[in-house]
Amino acid sequence: MTDFLRTAWSELLSPFLRRPPMLQMAALCHREGANGREILLVTSSSGNWILPKGWPIEGTDGGGTAMQEAFEEAGVKKGDVAPTPIARVETVKRFDDGNEAPCTLEIYPVAVAEMTDDYPESHRRERRWVPVSEAANLINEPALAEAIATL
Repeated sequence: MTDFLRTAWSELLSPFLRRPPMLQMAALCHREGANGREILLVTSSSGNWILPKGWPIEGTDGGGTAMQEAFEEAGVKKGDVAPTPIARVETVKRFDDGNEAPCTLEIYPVAVAEMTDDYPESHRRERRWVPVSEAANLINEPALAEAIATL
């Protein structure tokens, strides 16, 4: 009977109780700098370097959401966003209250054409253009750093 219950739990009940990973869209903003391709990073609420990212926006596709987050968090006013993500990485979303949850991050490249210093989160975030190799080293999420390094 114990084997039956263990099998029922692992194959039938447990999968129904697990929540799917959360979903966020990230903007991999890039440009050609004096020394090659550069990536735009912003600081998170905890001060770590990240890509601009956020939750899906109703009525907007993934690329549109990534572009909106690039504006709100980094001041990207105009850019050419890819219609499909270049990568999907499994990561952990860390909330300000200390909780964590599994999260799938879709990464959309954005070729930046114009920036502004007047954007919604300019008072909360620092932004920095860095070479691709440096961006991969500054980001504290291995799967995300690996995706950036492939650019």
